[in-house]
Amino acid sequence: MSTYDSLHRQCRTLESLFDTKLTAYARLASSITRNQDDVEASGSTERWRDLENEVDELLEKLQEINDQLSALANDVENPPSQSMLRAIQRHREVYLDYARELRRTKANVKTALDQANLLSGVRNDIDAYKSSAADALLSERGHIDNSHQMTDDMLAQAYETRAEFARQRSTISGINARMQGVLSSMPGINNLLGMIKTRRRRDAVIIGCLIGLCMVLLFMYMF
Repeated sequence: MSTYDSLHRQCRTLESLFDTKLTAYARLASSITRNQDDVEASGSTERWRDLENEVDELLEKLQEINDQLSALANDVENPPSQSMLRAIQRHREVYLDYARELRRTKANVKTALDQANLLSGVRNDIDAYKSSAADALLSERGHIDNSHQMTDDMLAQAYETRAEFARQRSTISGINARMQGVLSSMPGINNLLGMIKTRRRRDAVIIGCLIGLCMVLLFMYMF
């Protein structure tokens, strides 16, 4: 029964190794369930896949060893002893328990990963909404700043226009003052012109009289 002894030792070694890996796999599922973090960013997905591949391979090898032990148990030519049959039966029960535990743990891990990814997606949506809201606020603030700048420009232009009107009003007031001065001096000018005209008329009368006198003297001299 050297074959049985070899298979028995291999089976016990695989069971011990499988139990260790399955415990680590279940602990990872529990950690994901508690933390509910971003499994992609934290690397939980890679660890989960690596451990899952390892436990799947170990369970497959354990099944092969159990199948070989079952073949030995059914060997009618060299039937095993009762203690061997009990050990083979025990290995089969342990294998079935491990298979059920692995299926249950896989389901828990999948549920935990789905929940973590869902929460991560919700957080990403919230962050995206916050980012878009912040962008909208910044854009609105930019529009308001532009409106304020336009208002300031319009006010500056209005102040400049008012200053120009004030300068023009001052210029017009100066012109009006000069015109008033000219108008106030007009009566003296009119008097001067009147005096000049009077003197011209008087000179014309005197000249006319002289001419008339000369004509009279000329006629008297001739006749």
